[in-house]
Amino acid sequence: MQTNFAPEQLQDPRIAEADRILKRCVHCGLCTAVCPTYLVLGDERDSPRGRIYLIKDMLERGRDPAPTTQVRHHIDRCLTCLSCMTTCPSGVDYMHLVDIARAELEERTTRSFKERALRNLLASVIPYPRRFRLALRAAPLARPFIPLLERAGLKEVAAMLALVPSSIATRDARFSGAGTAVTHSERRARVILMTGCVQQVLRPDINDSTIRLLARRGVDVTVANGAGCCGGVVQHMGKEGEAVAFARRNIDAWWKEIDRGEIDAIIINASGCGTTVKDYGHLLRDDPDYADRAAAVSRLARDVSEFLQDYALGAPERWSSIRVAYHSACSLQHGQRIHDEPRALLKQAGFGVADVPESHICCGSAGTYNILQPEIAGQLRKRKIDNIRSTRADVVAAGNIGCIAQLGPGLDIPVVHTVELLDWAYGGPVPAGLEHLDAFVTDVPKPKRAVEDFIET
Repeated sequence: MQTNFAPEQLQDPRIAEADRILKRCVHCGLCTAVCPTYLVLGDERDSPRGRIYLIKDMLERGRDPAPTTQVRHHIDRCLTCLSCMTTCPSGVDYMHLVDIARAELEERTTRSFKERALRNLLASVIPYPRRFRLALRAAPLARPFIPLLERAGLKEVAAMLALVPSSIATRDARFSGAGTAVTHSERRARVILMTGCVQQVLRPDINDSTIRLLARRGVDVTVANGAGCCGGVVQHMGKEGEAVAFARRNIDAWWKEIDRGEIDAIIINASGCGTTVKDYGHLLRDDPDYADRAAAVSRLARDVSEFLQDYALGAPERWSSIRVAYHSACSLQHGQRIHDEPRALLKQAGFGVADVPESHICCGSAGTYNILQPEIAGQLRKRKIDNIRSTRADVVAAGNIGCIAQLGPGLDIPVVHTVELLDWAYGGPVPAGLEHLDAFVTDVPKPKRAVEDFIET
């Protein structure tokens, strides 16, 4: 693609990067075939190729005049599923291009009062577990007003309330807070676990399962004091400064352990967070105080399935005939290019694994997308659920809390994290919602020591 930036524009590092990305696009249009919003809406401007043209035009025009609301409308509709990057033969770095566009739009345009209020609310609540827990507990009081909110034009607020699960976790994770789960087996590795924000509130069992599974197999697991949200939620809303602040906070929290040279990996069990943390090196590349440490953190970051695939778990302690529909989260298959590892681990653990048709198409979660774009997200959820039902599976496994929250309410079978099934197979408790399937599991004696005995704070 030919670009027309003035020399003075190219002095801006953000514009210079966009210029390099844009020049790789050859207009082939292969990306349109795999773009969820283009498949649903059929509008070229809601395809990666169309958005690339809109971004190019917006950036070339400079800061005067301000971008049109039409440009923002179509960029807002992008899920950032990154399916286009998996397909693109020219290697167009769409992820960073759309990040640039969103940051520019956030700085250069003024949204309506409703949009500003909603986005600020999401940015000030979701990344903070205590605030998020309080919001969830208050949400049932507002649920009866969902039809009224929809009629009043507050469809986003209605969608947010509809997503709140009927039952909220009443406890923290067993291994909440800073500390180390120390294995009593021969230590084979030492890792940091990122506990995240939303996941530790909605599904604390996922972090517990991760720690149990790793500690039972000779891995010391440390939860660092002060770490929190990865920053992906605010970054996808164009709040680049806030995303940088979250990244710095996590790097500071982890660095003491990393600097000792004893950490083999930073384990992340929410793939949306994993995609973000693996990009810290890029996000902070121009920060003289953090660039080197950010790059080191990105190199250490591993999805839990990625780490386990290179780490012999041995034979499972339970075998089952349960059929699992594996839902491949976009942030895992497209953002991190992790495809086969979760399936292989589930098969190794004795589960039958069914691939979901159209597995490359997003379920519509995409961070806060299912709140900010409820109609499109709803269409994509229905499409995904129909495909999952066609597998006739007993349970759905996914590697991202956003997907689990998005799909759960629409299915009549449980949706759990992949690591919860693995933990069950290797000696852990039955995941919540799967108690009725426990009869299909061949059990063996449990380990003499429970991982709860290993915890050190």
